[in-house]
Amino acid sequence: MCRHLAYLGPAVSLAGVILEPEHSLLRQSYEPRHQRHGRMNADGFGVGWYAPDGRAEPARYRKPVPMWTDASFASIAAVVHTGALLAAVRNASPGLPVNETCTAPYLRERWLFAHNGRILDWHGADGVGVALRRRLSDAALAAIEGATDSEVLFGLVLDAIDAGRPPEAATADVVRLVADLSPGSRLNLLLTDGHTVFASACGDSLFTRHTGAAVVIASEPFDDGPDWSPVPDGSLVVATRSDLTVGAL
Repeated sequence: MCRHLAYLGPAVSLAGVILEPEHSLLRQSYEPRHQRHGRMNADGFGVGWYAPDGRAEPARYRKPVPMWTDASFASIAAVVHTGALLAAVRNASPGLPVNETCTAPYLRERWLFAHNGRILDWHGADGVGVALRRRLSDAALAAIEGATDSEVLFGLVLDAIDAGRPPEAATADVVRLVADLSPGSRLNLLLTDGHTVFASACGDSLFTRHTGAAVVIASEPFDDGPDWSPVPDGSLVVATRSDLTVGAL
């Protein structure tokens, strides 16, 4: 369910990461190679990127349509350059709406977030969704715009960070919490502030590529280069432009 990626490195065009590679997110929207659940990702797409002027809050472009239908994005992506981005294509979980507010990446202040997966038993008065929403702070609950499990996960991660947990620990804490409440849920989370990327591999594919001053963390490789490494399930990835570590959740 969904494909996502994050990039940190020398400035590149959005198109150079998202559209132009042979197995780019654009192609993954209709022909993913490593997706374990679902066959297409045509329920929306989005990208957030950090401006080179140093503004902390990223810009964002989202549409609840297949990526291949948006000629305007293709035109914009060719001329927008950045050294940090997070992008995603969506395959909506059953019962969740298809609209812009439910489309990743989610944005709060300096943070961008995406979730590849699904929380089981989400719906209903006694569902996991109700239990997780009750754990959110008032501020995090008020900031939710859509109806996805992903945005609730984002709120939980940010609440943990606001409470003093390092981002990597906050990400791992939320994955473990949800896995305990809803065994079998798929929880590949992707979080960045434009300087560091935090990613979990829990239930679906994840790969890394670190070459020189650039790092990519992605649901699947966007080309057939030799530098991609699969991330074992049950792992947490922390990456900067100069360093990448993979440890246990």
